[in-house]
Amino acid sequence: MNGFVRKPQTLDELIRSLHVLFDDDKVDIDEVKSLLYAYKSNPDEWMRFAKFDSYRYTRNLVDAGNGKFNLMILCWGEGHGSSIHDHTNSHCFVKILQGQMKETLYNWPTKSNHKQQLNKKAELLYDSGQVTYINDSIGLHQVENLSHSESAVTLHLYSPPFDQCCCFDQRSGHRYPVKMTFHSKFGERTPFTTEEIAENN
Repeated sequence: MNGFVRKPQTLDELIRSLHVLFDDDKVDIDEVKSLLYAYKSNPDEWMRFAKFDSYRYTRNLVDAGNGKFNLMILCWGEGHGSSIHDHTNSHCFVKILQGQMKETLYNWPTKSNHKQQLNKKAELLYDSGQVTYINDSIGLHQVENLSHSESAVTLHLYSPPFDQCCCFDQRSGHRYPVKMTFHSKFGERTPFTTEEIAENN
């Protein structure tokens, strides 16, 4: 990493600072976490990126990081959650911008050809302002907004970027590839996917 980066006062300053930190190929996990933690969530700054969907959480690209990282805002309606998934050998940083999120950590399945229920290793709750981190050496995880009355918004950084991961069935350990898409890019709605068209008809 490239030396001292001052505390970001705005989302734009955070993005510029992240570009500095990711200027080379080494990822300093603690430094990135500290930078994300230092940013004080301001809905006036990130709301234009926050695009919700009635049926599922959304992934909204904020900055493409010169190919070194993707910075995105994920929007979680009441009760929305992810599948259990891996991170394709990438670093995954998450900052809670609004609401409270639950993270459930799982161990990797050890049997590739036989059914095996995934072993839960931890359940963690994160409040607004907190930052968490995971990579594949830590395990698999699932992220959920448990509230049935409040939405939640999280800021995610993935380095290097990826557009496909594996999801896992908790009861059998079966894995299946999933193509990752963006609900919006840089504040603009992306074209509807075939899955969204089917749901809305």
